[in-house]
Amino acid sequence: MELKRPQTQTQVAILSFTFFSLFILTVGLDDQVQAGERYVQMRAGAAFKIAVFADLHFGENAWSDWGPDHDVNSVKVMNTVLDNETPTDFVVYLGDVVTANNILIANASLYWDQAISPTKSRNIPWASVFGNHDDTPFVWPLEWFSAPGIPPLNCAALNSTYSGEEACSFRGTQRERFELMKHDMEHGVLSYSSNGPIDLWPSISNYVIQVSSSDDPKSPVVYLYFLDSGGGSYSEVISNAQVEWFQKKSEEINPNSSVPELIFWHIPSQAYKNVAPQAGNGIDQPCVGLINKEPVASQEAELGIMDLLVKRPSVKAVFVGHNHGLDWCCPYEKLWLCYARHTGYGGYGDWPKGARIIEITQQPFSIKSWIRMEDGVVHSRVTLSP
Repeated sequence: MELKRPQTQTQVAILSFTFFSLFILTVGLDDQVQAGERYVQMRAGAAFKIAVFADLHFGENAWSDWGPDHDVNSVKVMNTVLDNETPTDFVVYLGDVVTANNILIANASLYWDQAISPTKSRNIPWASVFGNHDDTPFVWPLEWFSAPGIPPLNCAALNSTYSGEEACSFRGTQRERFELMKHDMEHGVLSYSSNGPIDLWPSISNYVIQVSSSDDPKSPVVYLYFLDSGGGSYSEVISNAQVEWFQKKSEEINPNSSVPELIFWHIPSQAYKNVAPQAGNGIDQPCVGLINKEPVASQEAELGIMDLLVKRPSVKAVFVGHNHGLDWCCPYEKLWLCYARHTGYGGYGDWPKGARIIEITQQPFSIKSWIRMEDGVVHSRVTLSP
């Protein structure tokens, strides 16, 4: 989605900036199961709870007051959600963690550290998926060319691998591995994020995590799939290559569709348009939600992923962000299409902030979800799988 800017700011030039390297793999468990898949294990006798943080948009207008203030408020939202949903077992960062078109290259890791700090400080593992604003061209503010000139810049820390002019560089980088991967490997010890298969490039963050039984780490309870829905430096789409990868991987690790599957990506598929309540109207059953303030801004094309998902009885729900003014879940065929809730104070829209919560119970099996708001209120409870 496009971001609202102060009216005094004009886009006058663009330099490419890519924020690929947030998505690396650091596995903190000894064994790997199911042909090398990573896993997180449920606690004995407890449900497995996931908090979904969407569209944080850290790093906006760092040269002004409102940008850093938004980041502080976004951290407060995440802290409030995690405090109210204790214990949380896992966190999903559902794209647009940063607004890359506002960020100095060498500062990207600083904003990433700030965004994950509420999760990391509680020793909660997390996973991330790429959003369109994590990979967006830098936009020069017109004010920088006026009499006051370029404002003081918060360049990279002294221990950064960048130095000199490079530390304050706005030069473009390609959508490939560079210094932020090293940073996340060194500091993101709880991160389950992954680049995904190299043959899916330029698409990244395509991977799967197994949620294992408390009794046996080799016994899957749910599979969590993460897919890159594009945007930024290339088309907003889940490609045919990604569809083929998902089909091969799911048939490899879950050949009989006996284990439930949840899917996460950032930009909604076109199928969301088919089930969406009319924008601006209320949300009626069977849909469940509270805000419906804008039309669905979907991917550019549908290249087979939804056809594949609806044919798999194991797929229970898809979760997306991107639209800040939507938080509903609606049934589609035999699965659910769900939005998260705009978590960050960055980005467009002044609707109250919150996060989607997903709760998985093993015995008896169920997947339930609700929205936890920044003021502590809970709404829009829905059962996604009995």
